[in-house]
Amino acid sequence: MSDPDVQIPSAFDPFADANAEDSGAVAKDYVHIRIQQRNGRKSLTTVQGLKKEFSYNKILKDLKKEFCCNGTVVQDPELGQVIQLQGDQRKNVSTFLVQAGIVKKENIKIHGF
Repeated sequence: MSDPDVQIPSAFDPFADANAEDSGAVAKDYVHIRIQQRNGRKSLTTVQGLKKEFSYNKILKDLKKEFCCNGTVVQDPELGQVIQLQGDQRKNVSTFLVQAGIVKKENIKIHGF
């Protein structure tokens, strides 16, 4: 009944490559810029993943002054400190962080829409 030439497939992990890439990505420390839709046309831009040695309140103050919008720093149990800004400021924030020398352009991930 059993044919010796037939090979039974062994355990194959389709996500093995993705897990290997994730282990290298942890060392990169990406800064994630996201947009959250509130009600109607209102939206919220969040910035997370900045290094801990930066003063979040000073960065927030400069962002608010530069883009004429309100914002706050929120303490999240999983993500740490997160900067929140009113409106869709994704492109503005990314260019600001690169020009200020806080983050390199290749370490910024922009999410949303």
